[in-house]
Amino acid sequence: MFQRLFSLIRKEFIQIVRDPRTLAITFVLPVVMLFLLGFAATNDVRNIALVVYDQDHSPSSRRLIDAYRAADYFQLAYVVSSEEEMRTLIDNNSARAGLVIPPDYGDQVNGWKPATVAFVLDGSDPTVASTALAAATLIGQALSTELSVDRLERRGMSSTLQQAIDVRTQVWYNPGLLSALYMIPAMIGMILQYQSTMLTATSIVRERERGTIEQLIVTPLRSWELIIGKLTPYVIIAFINTLEILAIGFLVFNVTVAGSLPLLLLLTGLFLVTTLGIGLLISTIASTQQEAMLTTMFTLLPSIFLSGFFFPLAAMPTWLQVISYFIPLRYYLIISRGIVIKGVGVPELWPEILALTIFAVLVMSGAIARFHKRLD
Repeated sequence: MFQRLFSLIRKEFIQIVRDPRTLAITFVLPVVMLFLLGFAATNDVRNIALVVYDQDHSPSSRRLIDAYRAADYFQLAYVVSSEEEMRTLIDNNSARAGLVIPPDYGDQVNGWKPATVAFVLDGSDPTVASTALAAATLIGQALSTELSVDRLERRGMSSTLQQAIDVRTQVWYNPGLLSALYMIPAMIGMILQYQSTMLTATSIVRERERGTIEQLIVTPLRSWELIIGKLTPYVIIAFINTLEILAIGFLVFNVTVAGSLPLLLLLTGLFLVTTLGIGLLISTIASTQQEAMLTTMFTLLPSIFLSGFFFPLAAMPTWLQVISYFIPLRYYLIISRGIVIKGVGVPELWPEILALTIFAVLVMSGAIARFHKRLD
């Protein structure tokens, strides 16, 4: 039995090695996706091009401009002499924000009067605009507090200034709020689902297209041996890809596994049972490799958008949140991010482990049953 199984696994590895496209998809594609999403898929908004229309040209206005320039959210890109110039720069996307300082700004600040400035934002990109709005407000509030203290010090009343509430913030797990630390653990799940599903489905369909599946059926191999022999190489490849992603994440993005690596690999294996079952199920539906690839993409897109990979589930409508409970990737993302970022273990992740177990049993059982019928 083991000799027959080993021969089938060896034959499957030989097929993979002899197919350059499969090799590229298997080992090169994860690296490309990791670099693209690790660097490009980020919610960190920095260096927003800022245009300044300073009508005051006083030390007070320069202090205000320096406050915005000192923050890495904004980059002083243009200084204009009219609102029309500022509008033109924002219209042609040369600048995304504009600061308008009135002519009497310095007199208002030095004369104990509330000074008003205008901060204009390009709202065509809501993500950039919302971040810029929050940053502009905080910078203005911080400078306003400094000016209030300066005023009181000039009058010898600084001792009377006392905050009613002192809020001291502390960020756990990701103090730098780096998107890469959040994205790379999720990349493991997305790449594994895409690769294991597509490679499994296309491999079996390719055997059927070439007529070699009939040759395997007439061999002494039992049906369960055929399934294990076809799936085992892709399980091994999936674990290699997992280690590859973690290694690149550490070397390039400085992402370390805060929790147990063996636990992460064990639960990754549980997730693979589900994805391989989906691939096996697709192989019983598709007649050609192109059809198998399209069906795989059809299953991948809902997983990306409804698993919390890009967008928070809490921000979605209720009916989409309900659908997300039927997406296995949703549970694996919680597991991978929990182990890699937070260092949590089984006591904190048991609901997701239970859900993945149920998915794995149901999907693999249904796929094997349908695969048996297709062989018959």
